[in-house]
Amino acid sequence: MFVQFIEGPIDDPKALRDRLDRWRDDLAAGSGWAGTTAGVTDEGTAFVAARFESAEAARANSDRAEQSEWWAETERLFGGQVSFEDHEDVSTFRSGGSDDAGFVQVIRGKVNDVDTARELMVEMPDDIRPDVIGGLVGLAPDGTYTTVVYFTSEAAAREGETDEGDEFSEQMNALHDQPPRFLDLPDPWMWSP
Repeated sequence: MFVQFIEGPIDDPKALRDRLDRWRDDLAAGSGWAGTTAGVTDEGTAFVAARFESAEAARANSDRAEQSEWWAETERLFGGQVSFEDHEDVSTFRSGGSDDAGFVQVIRGKVNDVDTARELMVEMPDDIRPDVIGGLVGLAPDGTYTTVVYFTSEAAAREGETDEGDEFSEQMNALHDQPPRFLDLPDPWMWSP
């Protein structure tokens, strides 16, 4: 799997959702697209995780004229710098992404031990955070990562946060030299082929 993470400030969330709907309806067929999770934080930051079957499929999609036209129009919706982060090293945990999630949290950071982080991120014990349906992790060789976590609901996620302090959380925290950033998507948008 290949995933591209896109982040930027947005003033009109509905317009962005309409553009993503249009992409699914008009451009997804035959692109190797495997699904999208997106949303906007309460602070106005848009986040999109676009999954493809492979890096080759994603590149072929990017090279299409209709994709370039779609992005040129979509980019105008952003009120500032848009960042892109591509990952070919993508792992899933539990059931992976879920269109049934009521809340999605994105965690972006950098770890100091890639191998240990990969092992911990994909082997979250079942008894830790039962509110987590699943998720996916894009992890770069330099330790930069983005994790997209799918929760049953925001209320369950908030309640689960109070249970921090377990061995798993302590091990994950020890891998960071600086705290990660969190993007909460209280109204996640999800599409699957």
